[in-house]
Amino acid sequence: MKIELENASTYQCDEKAIKSLADFTLNQLGIHADSELSIRLVDEQEITDLHMKWMDLPGATDVLSFPMDEMKPNSAASGAGVVGDIVLCPAYAERNGKQSLAKELELLTVHGVLHLLGYDHEEIDQEVAMFKLQEDFLQQWRALQ
Repeated sequence: MKIELENASTYQCDEKAIKSLADFTLNQLGIHADSELSIRLVDEQEITDLHMKWMDLPGATDVLSFPMDEMKPNSAASGAGVVGDIVLCPAYAERNGKQSLAKELELLTVHGVLHLLGYDHEEIDQEVAMFKLQEDFLQQWRALQ
């Protein structure tokens, strides 16, 4: 997987772990190995601006996902594509989380990847399925570390 990560925030984050987890998640979901993903860590002002511009919602948030080629799980046979962009806000995640910032960013990374591939949590059955998958991927990846 080609994963670009830019840390434009003031936080020191384990960029290698975030990229590794995103790669693991995409592989588990059957995305072509030559696909591309972009991850950007930003401050609260930037994520607030993006949240308003793209979601028409005020205030900061912890993660935003912007799918590009509308890829779906198990689409490796269809070839490579641009999965999309994930924007993470460490400052918001730090206040939001009930765990360390590193673990919260890991959770948000998987959450963002799942959103890029069409998973959602607006309905309770979707939420249960998405959050179970999210937890399974985190446990599997952490066991390999």
